[in-house]
Amino acid sequence: MTNIRSIESIIAPPAPHMVGDGFRVHSFFPGGRLIDKKRMSPFFLMDYGSKVDFSPSEHPRGVGVHPHRGFETVTIAYHGKIAHHDSAGNSGVIGEGDVQWMTAASGLLHKEYHEEEFSRRGGLFQMVQLWVNLPAAYKMTPPKYQEITHASMGRYVLPGDKGAIEVIAGNYKEVKGPANTFTPMHVLNARLNKGASIDFNFPSTYNTGLLVVEGKIAIGDQFVDTDHFALMKNDGELITIEATEDAIILILSGEPIDEPIAQYGPFLMNTWSEVEQAIQDVSAGKFGVLEE
Repeated sequence: MTNIRSIESIIAPPAPHMVGDGFRVHSFFPGGRLIDKKRMSPFFLMDYGSKVDFSPSEHPRGVGVHPHRGFETVTIAYHGKIAHHDSAGNSGVIGEGDVQWMTAASGLLHKEYHEEEFSRRGGLFQMVQLWVNLPAAYKMTPPKYQEITHASMGRYVLPGDKGAIEVIAGNYKEVKGPANTFTPMHVLNARLNKGASIDFNFPSTYNTGLLVVEGKIAIGDQFVDTDHFALMKNDGELITIEATEDAIILILSGEPIDEPIAQYGPFLMNTWSEVEQAIQDVSAGKFGVLEE
C-alpha cells in the first residue's frame, strides 16, 4: 500500500531582493526556514521571481558577467523573455514556458538579462531559477547547455479537460522529459484547471517540494496559496493535489546527494580547498573571457 506523504511546512515568500537590476526574487532556499543546505538536495537553491511589471527600457536589465562552477542552473520562464551569453560562445533566448538548463560544471563566465525587444516593450515578468548540485564525480565535467522549449517538453494531458503535466526532467506516468540529468530527479509543471485532482508518486527518500506559481491548491486538508512553497516530509510516496482555483505548480523531487557541501558565492563544491581553487582559476583567466 502506498503511504500518503504529508506536509512538513508551508513557506510564505521571503522578502524579495534584486539580483542585478533585472531579477526581483524571493529566495526560498537555502536560508530562512530551509537553512539546511541539503534539505532539498539535489536542488540547492531556488530563487523565485514572482510577477512584476517592468517599465520599458532601452538598456536591458539583468546580471553582468559572473562565474559558476560545480552545479547546474535551471531557469524556467513563465512571463517575459531572458537572454544569456557565456565565455564558451553560447547564447540564446528563452520565452514563456521555456527552460534553459545550463551545466556550469568545471566552470564558465555567464551573463543573463532581459531580451532586447522585451526590454524595450516592458511588461510582465515571472521566472524561477534553480541551482542543481552535481555529485563530486561530475563537478569538473565540461560545461554544456540544454535549451528546452515549451513545445519540446513531455506532456501528459489529464482526462476530462482537467489540465496537463509538463515534464521538464524525469517522468510522469509514461511521459518522459527532455532534460538529461546527472542524478535521478523530476521537474514538472502541473497546469491544472479548477476542481482538478491529481496524484503524484515519488520515492519517500526523494526530497520533494511544490511552488504554487499561479492560483491555489489543497494538499489533503491544507491549502497552499499563490507564491507559497510546500515542503513535503520524507514519510510517504503519494501526494494528491486539488486545484481550488486554476493553478500552475512547479513540482521538484529528487534523490539526495549525500556528499559534503562547500559553497561560496557562485561556486558549489565539496571542500573549501576546491572553492579556493575555483577563485584562483577565475583570477588566472581559466574560465575564459566574456565582455560586459
